[in-house]
Amino acid sequence: QVQLVESGGGLVQAGGSLRLSCAASGSMFSILTMGWYRQAPGKEHKLVARITSGGSTNYADSVKGRFTISRDNAKNTVYLQMNSLKPEDTAVYYCHFETDYVEYWGQGAQVTVSS
Repeated sequence: QVQLVESGGGLVQAGGSLRLSCAASGSMFSILTMGWYRQAPGKEHKLVARITSGGSTNYADSVKGRFTISRDNAKNTVYLQMNSLKPEDTAVYYCHFETDYVEYWGQGAQVTVSS
């Protein structure tokens, strides 16, 4: 059974940095796209960043220039480096892996940015 395990969330002051990691365990098909989504209280689930198997990336406008997504295919792991964090970045962050046949979600990591 495939599981995605996230780590790296926490509490940080505005202007600080955090790095999220998401590693997959178990046997799976080739991962096409890895991504991060977030959901703030009372708001909808939104894409933050994603990266294809070829390394192409795209970001939400609100995080461009501050967040960087990367992946290690050998480890089935995706990272999200978050710099210059703002209070509005506070949310639960979910990793997402997409294959040709199925998709997987992480359990969520809380990121709280204090002003």
